[in-house]
Amino acid sequence: MNQNSNAEFFKTSVLGHPSLLFVLFFTEMWERFSYYGMRAILVIFLTGLIIGDNPGWGWSSSEALSLLGTYAMFVYLTPLLGGWLADNKIGYRMAVVIGALFMTLGHASMAVETPMFLYIGITLLVIGNGFFKPNMTSIISKIYEGRDDKKDGAYNIFYMGVNAGAFIGIMLCGWIGEKIGWSYGFGLAGIFMFLGMLQFYYAQPLFGNIGDKPDKKKVNELESTENKEKLNPFLSIDYLLISIFVISALIFIVNDPLSKIGNIDTFNFTVFGMQDSLFYALLAVISFIIILIIRIPRYSLIVRDRMIAFTIFSLFTVFFWAGFEQGAGSLPIYTRDFTDRFLEGGAATTFKIIDLLVTVIPLGIITYVLINLFKMTYKKIALSNTILGFSFVIIWGIVIYKLFIEFQSTETEVPVTWFAILNSLFIIVFAPLFTKWWDSEYNPPASVKYFLGLFLLGIGFAFLAFGARNVPAGTETASLSMIWLVFAYLFHTLGELCLSPMGLSYLSKLIPARMIAFMFGVYYLAIAIGQKLAHYVGGDIDKITQEYSLSGFFLIFTIIPIILGVCSLLLHPILKKLMHGIK
Repeated sequence: MNQNSNAEFFKTSVLGHPSLLFVLFFTEMWERFSYYGMRAILVIFLTGLIIGDNPGWGWSSSEALSLLGTYAMFVYLTPLLGGWLADNKIGYRMAVVIGALFMTLGHASMAVETPMFLYIGITLLVIGNGFFKPNMTSIISKIYEGRDDKKDGAYNIFYMGVNAGAFIGIMLCGWIGEKIGWSYGFGLAGIFMFLGMLQFYYAQPLFGNIGDKPDKKKVNELESTENKEKLNPFLSIDYLLISIFVISALIFIVNDPLSKIGNIDTFNFTVFGMQDSLFYALLAVISFIIILIIRIPRYSLIVRDRMIAFTIFSLFTVFFWAGFEQGAGSLPIYTRDFTDRFLEGGAATTFKIIDLLVTVIPLGIITYVLINLFKMTYKKIALSNTILGFSFVIIWGIVIYKLFIEFQSTETEVPVTWFAILNSLFIIVFAPLFTKWWDSEYNPPASVKYFLGLFLLGIGFAFLAFGARNVPAGTETASLSMIWLVFAYLFHTLGELCLSPMGLSYLSKLIPARMIAFMFGVYYLAIAIGQKLAHYVGGDIDKITQEYSLSGFFLIFTIIPIILGVCSLLLHPILKKLMHGIK
């Protein structure tokens, strides 16, 4: 599709972009609303006391985070299969609808609040995510084919929808889950996933033939024209190592939560002094490293070097996400058990005003976008817009009710989940500044960006370690200042803005088109390993706090990222040489 053939999309524009982009914007917003809303309350629900007005399940942090880690890992692995199915079998649009339906059922299942339905719900969410996640951006790339001048702006708008959904979802699902009932929080995530699916489905008249079921003949022709270069075929040893990697990784991923939650030791043995889970994890890592070692040298010199550089960046990515994702696991536990969240008098009033502003202003801006979309497309997709408008009526109703309840009280207990919105808020504030920096003549090289990302992540944990310096080992509760959390989320977000966008950017620059699928899998695998590692280590927060100290726990996440960041900086001459002119 060239610029002329997709010019039709630009005839009905909103804020200078096709109205279809904003259909995707709102669909993605509701999906992120449901994903981050559910994730914000999962750990504090599972680890909450089994008594009280809103009881949890009383799980240990190790049990809860082993489940979260396995879920988060699959979230980054299933899109590889979902993307392939959409490309080759069912089309992008059908994949999005199927994914949204699975996720709706998953959230509804979790709202039942029984162990069986919890596991069913998480399984459905993983499957749905695999269909949904990779295909929204694929649709955008099709809309803007031949319009590269507009593409960067389109992705910026789209990712604002991602952060808006995360922001609103964490705030509302978190508040309702903590203050009213966990089932209502999980259920609210499902309601908006369902409404998002309907809004997307009934907007089909805007899509034309974008995202249709693929024409098999055209797919085969495209593959034959793109694969003119000499390929690096998979050998028997490659397939053997991949099989070992996949089997051992799956055993570890599944066996970890089974053994911790249900005491089900599927493969109960000890090898070289390691328990079964660790043995399989190590076997998976070794087999994957060997795969890279034997495959990469078989490429031509420049391709080989660039793949080595990207593999090094992927390794740094693993450890970045292993630290950053504490925000979904150990940090909510720290917030609940070790942070003074009770405010009164002037402090309570100040917080209420801040909460009012950070809630109403972003929601007001998004509503303005919604009104503009209505003006341009209401006649063509009336039902889709009606569903979208109804969704916002519900959102505004919940927000007004929430603010009314808060202003009625003279004292304020800041919800545990409120701090998680800081990440999205800081992204919205600082992302434009980082965009200008990257577009300027002072744009730093990749190794420096990875250094900054890891270093800032470590500094964020340093604030938490410093704040907890006087908490003795074995202490189960404390009343530390909230300011340490605010600083931590600020520096973590700044680190994310330095490092997170770099992976896919350097993937497209360093890797030839014929190998992007393989290395895309490597990159997503790096993030998936980081997610699992984050919660595997984070699950020991209680153990480490008991044996050493809370400050010692956060020092682990301070020292390791900073050391790795310095390593990235020291590797700059080598990485520059390996990249062969790519900046």
